[in-house]
Amino acid sequence: MKRKRVVILGATGSIGESALKVARDIPERMEIVGLAANRNAHKLAEAANKVRPESVCLVDETKIDILRKALDYEPRIFAGEEGLREIACLTNGEMVLVAIVGTGGLRPSLAAIEAGKDLAVASKEILVMAGEIVMREARENGVHVLPVDSEHNAIFQCLEGKRSTLNVQRSTSTAENSKLNVESWTWDVSDVRRIILTASGGPFRELASNKFDSITPEQALKHPTWNMGPKITIDSATLFNKGLEMIEAHWLFGVEMKRVEVVIHPQSIVHSMVEFADGSTLAQLSYSDMCFPIQYAVTWPYRVPNTLPPLDFSKLSKLEFFTPRYGDFPALNLARRAGEAGGILPAVMNAANEVAVAAFLDRQVSFPSIWQIVEEVMNRHASVAHPDLDAILQADQWARAEAAGCVKSLKR
Repeated sequence: MKRKRVVILGATGSIGESALKVARDIPERMEIVGLAANRNAHKLAEAANKVRPESVCLVDETKIDILRKALDYEPRIFAGEEGLREIACLTNGEMVLVAIVGTGGLRPSLAAIEAGKDLAVASKEILVMAGEIVMREARENGVHVLPVDSEHNAIFQCLEGKRSTLNVQRSTSTAENSKLNVESWTWDVSDVRRIILTASGGPFRELASNKFDSITPEQALKHPTWNMGPKITIDSATLFNKGLEMIEAHWLFGVEMKRVEVVIHPQSIVHSMVEFADGSTLAQLSYSDMCFPIQYAVTWPYRVPNTLPPLDFSKLSKLEFFTPRYGDFPALNLARRAGEAGGILPAVMNAANEVAVAAFLDRQVSFPSIWQIVEEVMNRHASVAHPDLDAILQADQWARAEAAGCVKSLKR
């Protein structure tokens, strides 16, 4: 197995940092050829100086000089949104790890697919907003969309033996870097009864709902298990994170929304499960470290030794599972509604949630207002089936404006 040449979009975030750890842990299997970040020039330069990729990209063009001065070598430097798409299409890159929060990763992801690059997806918004388009483009361009989220990576591992078709031929074209050409890659989910996503439950799993109004951003940012960025941490507290993952699983694995369920698992050891028609259930277990799913996405279909700690079952005191409090945490039902409706409604839900979360972090609205804003914007939505990318992005902007209006009306 040769080294996988990887471009990381979102290199300065928590997923990007974990990906850099993986690259250091398995240098014989992973080579970073490109790093991109939004605006943190110093952190991007620090990472680049360590791994020395041939190319770097900073979306915030006003900080390019800061980046250039902080680099101790001379890589090719890309800038702006166009630069993000260009670095995603590097000739010698084989895989693009997308770890950009929000909608910013959508266009570079589609550009990478069109350029024949495999995607390792850590940004839920890509598949939530445009799952139909992304998966269709991936099939037509013969590339893989590999999940990096711990939950979807777990499902991926549980379903691996269920691929109905995986015709792999080694390309003889030097121009294509002898990458794997996948003619058809589909899942046989006919005997899958349920895909079961596990959720930690967040910091308010046991908090009485009559106390939700007094929740502060500081409290919501204290996740009991994972160390993540602020937006995804708030999403975990509201359970919108899990709702987005339900829609993501629907597109990644080709299962109906009714077969995607959520269970609360506070220990975050079982990362997700697949129940089959005969009643058997397969689960994937590991400690809570994003390096595990990132490595498997990069090295798939191979398993490679590393320095990550294996599970010590003698020290696992208990593994608990609970039904979500659907009435108190309405995000799951809102997400199911969006996923079942399809069209642009998932994009509307996602955009409204981003605005609501930002308003909560800015102390403009209460914690329960996040759900209220999202539901209100979804209720105002006019359905559009099978939208193209422009329609999705227009719906995204419309929902943000509507949500901003809701924030003003609810402002404390």
